Amino acid sequence: MQQAATHQTRAGHVALVGAPNAGKSTLLNALIGERLSIVTSKAQTTRQNVTGIRTDEGAQAIFLDTPGLLDPSNLLQRSMRAAAAQALDDADVHVVVVDAAGKAVKEHRQHILKALRDRNVPRILAINKIDVAPDGVVEEWRSWSEAAMAAVPVPLSALSGIGVDTLWTTIVERLPPSPFFYDPDDLSTENLRFFVAELVRETALEALRQEIPYGLACAVEEFREDQDPVYIQTTIYVERNSQKGIVVGKNGAQIRALGARSREKIEALLGTRVYLDLWVKVLPGWRTKRASLKRLGFAVPDDDAKR
Repeated sequence: MQQAATHQTRAGHVALVGAPNAGKSTLLNALIGERLSIVTSKAQTTRQNVTGIRTDEGAQAIFLDTPGLLDPSNLLQRSMRAAAAQALDDADVHVVVVDAAGKAVKEHRQHILKALRDRNVPRILAINKIDVAPDGVVEEWRSWSEAAMAAVPVPLSALSGIGVDTLWTTIVERLPPSPFFYDPDDLSTENLRFFVAELVRETALEALRQEIPYGLACAVEEFREDQDPVYIQTTIYVERNSQKGIVVGKNGAQIRALGARSREKIEALLGTRVYLDLWVKVLPGWRTKRASLKRLGFAVPDDDAKR
């Protein structure tokens, strides 16, 4: 008896890489259809790889939203750079996201070529923000992608959704034949603690003045799902006492406002009531100390790993 042919599925890892503020996190959220990566107007918002999974019509892509490509100036930024490099090493497809409305194009192109060097996997150039790009810029990026990095150019706007479906189709065509790695209903490999900490950090980034965001980190210390409301204790870490004063605010007004806005986001994520117990602590120079970075969940590269 002749057996029916089984449909060949495709699956693989897809690294989203590019300069800070190119729109990688917005693009991940658009591709997945859920708000997984936090998005703010401040550069270097993404500090660790964020995984998003999309399964659709015989294809599964495990997306890695990576920190922006930059020349690191401290240990945290070296950790961020190493995270992006690891994602590129593990990926079956590279999607390089560029800001068609941005500046410092020459510098961004140098970072891209350096990151992709000696990595021979299919490449796609996602030319983002085409709805606000100056005339001719999209064509310049298109020509450069084909000539300099042998990449398939896909113009799009992650914010409006223009071209996102075309990008998905282009990615699927380049995924290797493979069984699925995860259940089709899974959206991420990260746990809830990770997303809760990110939502608190996003809220703080939105509210606080310019000099604080880069010295701010968040960690969930307790997560009691067996209570109603769910009890979550989260700490906002800063580097100096003066920063703590700004986060707390006069008579605690700022921290109360941050807590209220964060709680709304977390309740939307969990679909249940939440008691958010928010604290602010000083962790001096945490961005430059290996022990502090490890305590906050960052993978710290070796001293000689300056790639």
